[in-house]
Amino acid sequence: MLSYRHSFHAGNHADVLKHTVQSLIIESFKIKEKPFLYLDTHAGAGRHQLTGEYAERTGEYLEGITRIWHRDDIPEELTAYIDVVKALNPNGSLRYYPGSPLIARHLLREYDELNLSELHPSDFPLLRTEFSRDQRARVLRDDGFQQLKSKLPPKNRRGFVLIDPSYELKSDYQNVIQGIQEGYKRFATGTYALWYPVVLRQKIKRMIKELEATGIRKILQIEFGVRPDSDQRGMTASGMIVINPPWKLEQQMKSVLPWLHQVLVPEGTGHTSVKWIVPE
Repeated sequence: MLSYRHSFHAGNHADVLKHTVQSLIIESFKIKEKPFLYLDTHAGAGRHQLTGEYAERTGEYLEGITRIWHRDDIPEELTAYIDVVKALNPNGSLRYYPGSPLIARHLLREYDELNLSELHPSDFPLLRTEFSRDQRARVLRDDGFQQLKSKLPPKNRRGFVLIDPSYELKSDYQNVIQGIQEGYKRFATGTYALWYPVVLRQKIKRMIKELEATGIRKILQIEFGVRPDSDQRGMTASGMIVINPPWKLEQQMKSVLPWLHQVLVPEGTGHTSVKWIVPE
């Protein structure tokens, strides 16, 4: 049940997309001085060693973050994200990759809060150790979907929720919809970002229809594909569905996705898209 470890996939094209969107949302929240809550439902270990056995076994980062790492034409939209990666690799050699909790830790201010959940028996201790000295963070070995009930709304009425399950369980596709409904019911003004993999396109179409049926407004879909959809095994694309996105996010992603696609997919296959599932 809990065999999935993100270290196998750290720094791949899906991470680049996810963490670009995550960093842009966090930066938009920081425009206002009022504090906010960052809630990560499936936080993982925190950091990943790209020279370790898990990442080296798949080598997915070589077609992801590695293709961006030494470029001197990085767009402004990627600055905050890449700065975090650089902070983990100060000597210029790409050894470590930050998971979403570390990106949040580096970008959040001293008066913002982090709520991080992880159930994996190997990843949770690593996450807890990583954040042991961070007074802003609460690290819980708990079902992240339950946090959408128990931790919302935040006391400051400002919050960004990242929902990033492994989809190892088929039930995750349904759980993310139910989780968003639970969270939105308690905190309708929050920003929710849901990551998804495209392994079978039909599953994503079904998930989007179920999300449309919730009646929730302001739902933006951002997708990055490296290969055409296929019924063969393997992820061909990934996406972020953002509820109540910051007003600049649509244009920021429309601006940066063509560059990312050119750099990460030099053969030109796949696709990018930014569109509204449900407008305001």
